Amino acid sequence: MIYAKHRDAPVYRGIHPNLDLALKHITPAFLAGVGTERVELKGGEVYATRFTYETVPEEESFFEAHRKYLDIHIMVEGSEGVEIAPPEALTEFDRVEANDFYAYRGRGDYRLVLSPGDFLVVFPGDAHRIKMQVDGPKTVSKVVFKVRIYDD
Repeated sequence: MIYAKHRDAPVYRGIHPNLDLALKHITPAFLAGVGTERVELKGGEVYATRFTYETVPEEESFFEAHRKYLDIHIMVEGSEGVEIAPPEALTEFDRVEANDFYAYRGRGDYRLVLSPGDFLVVFPGDAHRIKMQVDGPKTVSKVVFKVRIYDD
């Protein structure tokens, strides 16, 4: 897991070439141009999409994890609570292997608030619960990069 400010994105280059490509695009100009349609940076290897939704009470959220992709969550408007936990400490209740999606319930090890100017990188092995309310329901808008780092 990496939790940092947009301005610090270059510090994390060198971990994986696909991550480098995504980090290079954490700029105001690029983020402003991302809409609800997927923006391909490198085919199915690196892409970004904007999501806008209402935050929910903690009990209505769940953890998700991936095995081939990491996610970069970049808050554009609003704030949401996020929890992180290792998948092996949680109970799996759903999976769609073709979409690299695994869903879990349980308790997180780490809590943070993702606000404008922040980004969060969750690697395979970082189950993440998002969309949680901070001081009541709010509309949030964020850009999420999907970055493939493992083949199989």
